[in-house]
Amino acid sequence: MSFRRLTFRPPLSSIRHFNISDMVALVLVGLFIYLGVRLAFNTPAVVQGPDISLMPSALPYYALLSLGRMLAAYMLSMTFSIIYGYTAARRPGAEKWLLPVLDILQSVPILSFLPVVLLGFIAILPQRMAVEVAAVILIFTSQAWNLTFSFYQSMTTIPTELREAAAVFRFSPWLRFRQLELPFATLPLIWNSVMSWAGGWFFLMAAEIFTLGDRDFRLPGLGAYLQTAASKGDSQALMLGIVTLVLIIVLLDQLVWRPLLSWAERFKVSQVANDNPASSWFLDGLRRSHLASAFTNRVVNPLINRLNARFSRPQAYVPSLEPADQPSQRSWLRWLMILIFVLAAVYAAVSAAGLLLTLPTDMWGQILIGAGATLLRVVLAIGIALLWTIPVGVWIGTSARAARVLQPIVQILAAIPATALFPVLLLGLLSVRGGDNIAAVLLMLLGTQWYLLFNIIAGASAIPQDLKYTSDLLQLKGWQRWRTLILPGLFPYIITGLITASGGAWNASIVAEYTNFAGKTNKVIGLGSLITSATATANYPLLLASTLVMIIVVVLINRFFWRRLFHIAETRYRMDQ
Repeated sequence: MSFRRLTFRPPLSSIRHFNISDMVALVLVGLFIYLGVRLAFNTPAVVQGPDISLMPSALPYYALLSLGRMLAAYMLSMTFSIIYGYTAARRPGAEKWLLPVLDILQSVPILSFLPVVLLGFIAILPQRMAVEVAAVILIFTSQAWNLTFSFYQSMTTIPTELREAAAVFRFSPWLRFRQLELPFATLPLIWNSVMSWAGGWFFLMAAEIFTLGDRDFRLPGLGAYLQTAASKGDSQALMLGIVTLVLIIVLLDQLVWRPLLSWAERFKVSQVANDNPASSWFLDGLRRSHLASAFTNRVVNPLINRLNARFSRPQAYVPSLEPADQPSQRSWLRWLMILIFVLAAVYAAVSAAGLLLTLPTDMWGQILIGAGATLLRVVLAIGIALLWTIPVGVWIGTSARAARVLQPIVQILAAIPATALFPVLLLGLLSVRGGDNIAAVLLMLLGTQWYLLFNIIAGASAIPQDLKYTSDLLQLKGWQRWRTLILPGLFPYIITGLITASGGAWNASIVAEYTNFAGKTNKVIGLGSLITSATATANYPLLLASTLVMIIVVVLINRFFWRRLFHIAETRYRMDQ
């Protein structure tokens, strides 16, 4: 087993330019955002929200409500990620359409999603139900993209020998998915699940307390409790809410994530066993439990056997490992869909242009300046994160002792929403020259560095043990070991982490550049500040213009920079036996 030889110059054929698929995806998302903005004009001018109690007795109920929303969003995110990632990786021609859409979706500011989704649901559902569904969708948008990128990266970097074995034995698509693709992706999916929950907690306050002008769409929950305490400057209630959140995070770590990581040890690609595998007291207890064994034998195993019997029919032929894209036959249905799309795109473009023309000319200059300021903060935040997450992530991922001590701490720190602690940090920085800009970069860093860290931990944990033994026998140490073993093994995970962290940083700018604490508003120049201001004042032309500019900037960066690196990761850093 070895890594392909490293090179940092991509072949010319790998460089994908901004093409028609990117334009189609951009138009689709732009149409979606525009329709949501238009729906905003038809909602009631004033909407009264519920009172959020800061009594300690309300915390258990609020915590259960928030946990239920987080769980619903996570189940939706995992289902979406597996289906979307599988389709992009396995369906001929699907990648060139689905990946641009994914690039754009992860670049759309989360707070720009919510007006679109919320006002759309209010048009067809009762208000309370619409707000609940919109909150779940908002949390979903903070969880799904890194899971999808992780699963797609795993699907495209499966060792060739394993794919050849599945083809030779004529595995059905279901059997190949269950025995090869899903197990190979399990460890990265679990680590990214931890990150997804952390991202969900980060935006929980935005999901549960959302206002659009005089429309108050608040929901009772832990996020609303923390946001209300921060807004009123009630430090006692704020600390009680944070303690409750930390308790939930610790319980999830001990009862869910550590057992899953210990169970996923069996899926590591290695020819020798790990000397220090991850362990979990709760998983050990479940394995000794007669009740758990009975549930597995009577419910889980029969269900899996039925699925296998239904879907595991051997294929009649051995499929090609690298099927060439076959052009689909043109039909009247395809031309009809193209015609409908073109008409919708023209209507959206004309209507959106009419709305954007109402925006004063000087505001466009502020938007462009804001885009440059936010880009600079994103680069700083990602650069700082990269400096410390690589050594720390490798240490946790390769040392069982470090993992036992630091893994729970890292998960707790990642899951505590920085927006809950940020007002306290902001007060200490406002007295420093340039403190508001430092605070914005710090909040973006706190909200995005974990995407990198958890992907690096997953990559370091997935390096086969036999490769480590070989490196020890060759006495590779220091920089030589990093250059030969560690960096090649980490490269796909680093790129996946950078892509999701970059999108997360742009989204975090929404709450980093515009903050409200104890009745005082603090904002800095940036796209995030403009979007939040437009949302708060119901300035729809500014909201649409600044959102579209952010999408275009992020998509261009993804297309001309991140996607090239991702292509290198999936072609030159693939682990083969």
